[in-house]
Amino acid sequence: MRSLWASFSLAWHLLTIIPLPGGQGAKVPSVTFGASLPWFPLIGFLLGAGLVLVDRLLGSLFHPVVLNMMILTLYVLVTGGLHLDGWADSVDALSGGKDPEHRLTILRDSRIGALGATGLLLILGLRYAGFLALPGGWREGMLFCMPAIGRWAMVIGCWGVVYPRSEGLAAQFIRTVTWRNVLVATTVVGLGLWEMFDAVIAAVLMIGVCLVVRSVVWWMSKKFGGITGDILGAMNEGIEVLFLILGPVLLVYSKFGE
Repeated sequence: MRSLWASFSLAWHLLTIIPLPGGQGAKVPSVTFGASLPWFPLIGFLLGAGLVLVDRLLGSLFHPVVLNMMILTLYVLVTGGLHLDGWADSVDALSGGKDPEHRLTILRDSRIGALGATGLLLILGLRYAGFLALPGGWREGMLFCMPAIGRWAMVIGCWGVVYPRSEGLAAQFIRTVTWRNVLVATTVVGLGLWEMFDAVIAAVLMIGVCLVVRSVVWWMSKKFGGITGDILGAMNEGIEVLFLILGPVLLVYSKFGE
């Protein structure tokens, strides 16, 4: 029981800025990092439930433009903008790096370049547009599942890869993840999508995400010599936005196909 709480606490403190009573201690065993990965999608669903609650409470009070900007702002604040940082750093590294070593150096640079800032604005703009355009009948389901899909993408992005540096936070996850961790996380996501939509849509969405993530893993591994925490964060951002934009297309298509 204590190990379960330790792994949940680790995942919670990494993925949110919300304090947790009796949080993690000073030293975390390496095995706990891999064990925390199955919690990623569940925490994503908890974040999604929070977005749905805010949408319900404020939906009748504010214009949709204002409401969706508030939801976007809240989401960034609660998650600490951690993965946005990874997105901006990855854009800078890919655009300015000459080789894997140079790109890794840029990833470590705390400064953000012009292209990184542009990429940040674009991903936030696309996310906002995705929120604003969500179909009414599927809006709550999309808001609920979006954070879980992004965090699941990081879990499957950890599997079977190498960490290109000698040390780093993401290295602990990459080096300790097991196929059981991936299987549990996948099961959690599948059940959530099935509940919100149906089994066929859930399967299509998950297969699509897997194909995109593993393709990105292959490409990024060539560019950087492995996968880092920034790259995993960028995957989270990209998959969430793709889900917001392309998910409704799949849902509309499936409805017309009935």
